[in-house]
Order: sequence, then structure tokens, then C-alpha cells
Amino acid sequence: MQTRRLILLITAMLSIMLAAAPATAQTPRVVDLPTRPGITQRLIAITPEKPRAAVILLTGGDGFLGIDAGGGLQRGGNFLVRSRQLFAEQGLATVVVDAPSDKQRYPHLSGERQRPDHVTDIKAVIAWLRAEAKVPVWLVGTSRGTQSAAYVATQLPLAEGGPDGIVLTATILRDPRSRAVPEMALDRLRIPVLVAHHRNDECRVCLFADMPLLMDKLGAAPRRELLVFEGGINVGDPCEARAWHGFNGIEKDVVTQIARWITAP
Repeated sequence: MQTRRLILLITAMLSIMLAAAPATAQTPRVVDLPTRPGITQRLIAITPEKPRAAVILLTGGDGFLGIDAGGGLQRGGNFLVRSRQLFAEQGLATVVVDAPSDKQRYPHLSGERQRPDHVTDIKAVIAWLRAEAKVPVWLVGTSRGTQSAAYVATQLPLAEGGPDGIVLTATILRDPRSRAVPEMALDRLRIPVLVAHHRNDECRVCLFADMPLLMDKLGAAPRRELLVFEGGINVGDPCEARAWHGFNGIEKDVVTQIARWITAP
């Protein structure tokens, strides 16, 4: 009798613990998605059982991750890429995209983020994820990835298969080598825009002092906000992922606040 009561007590405690636990994500899977004739877009997808929203994470730099068939990455240190599981744990269907199959060699996506082929590729990923998760799909970019997220959104309205919203983290604010995000046609945006930036970002093309260049251009967005972060660990090149530029050491806080904003009623 006592054994039976003990079993019932343990079962009840486990039920309470499971109910209180955060949403768990499924095992990551690799998908090769056809996007253009003869071209595929490799991605890693992590899908919770009942996602609240979906995010497509766009890495910085030249966009190359080197995802292998088993889900391993040659480059996985970028803020968004290394935080992919954190997004999934927030109940978000999460996709990380590599450079497409025709951009697997250097210079990869350098100079290609504001071109029609890139828009076509990301549009296909949006459509696939929207059908897969059946929830709103957001583009989340960091550093050079913000140029992808912002450009795709300006070229692709929601009604034409564009994202439901965008998140710009460590945004490219000034850049003599390419069109920075504030120089894009941001007045076309009719979707929510969240901007997340580290106050002490020392990357010369992402200085916080230049943030008004961006925020002043987002007036047409139905909902917009700037989240400013401080603290963390600053190591190495100021434009790389382990500096303040990459939210090093505060990833969980940044991801939690982004997820809360995306899923707010």
C-alpha cells in the first residue's frame, strides 16, 4: 500500500514538473529547400510542438555557415546561430539558413544580400516555414544579416509572401562599402520592426550613436521599438561575435526579450 502511494506521489510530482517546464523543442533537422532552378537553400529547423511564432535567423558576415547533412556547422559562433536553441526554447519555430548552394564558395553572400536572387531564396524559406509551423514568420538578422532582413522586407510586402515582422540586432548603420540599413526604403515597411542594440557596440559600422539614422526612418511601421542592452563580455575584434557587438554573455536575456516582443498580443 505504501509503495503504491509512493508511486502515485512521484507520478503527481513529475506531472507538476512537466507542466511547469518551458516548451521543449524537437531535434534539429536539416532541410535542403529548392528556391530557384537548380538551386537549394540548406537550413536547420527546430520546431517546438506548439510554436507561438516562427523566426528565420540570418547570420552576419558573408552568410556562410557550412551546414553539413548531420546539422554540424563549420561556422557556428554568430550571435543568432549559437542562440538558435534559446529561440526554440522560447516556443518559436526556429530556422537557421546557410548561404545557398550557388554561394557556397567565397565570397558567399558578400555583395549579394541586396539582390533579387537573395529575396527569392528567403521568400521560399518564409513560405516553407509558414506552411510548416502555421504561425507568423519573422526575419531576424544580426550585423550584415540586418541588411538581408531589412532589404527582403522592403522588397517583399506581407501580401506578396514577405515576413510578418522583422528584428534587427547589431544593425549596420553606416557603411562606405554597401548600402546601410537606414539608406534602404524603410518607408515601405508596414510590418512591426524591433531593433536590438548594445549600447557599447564598438563596431565602426554599428555605433550606437548612429541609431537615430535608423529609428527616424521607421515611422511607417505600425509598431516599432528599440531595445538597448548593456553588460556582457567584450572579447576580440569589436565587429565579431564575441564582442559587445555579438551580445556575448547576455544571449539569453536578449533572446527572451525578442521572443516576448514578437509574441506580444
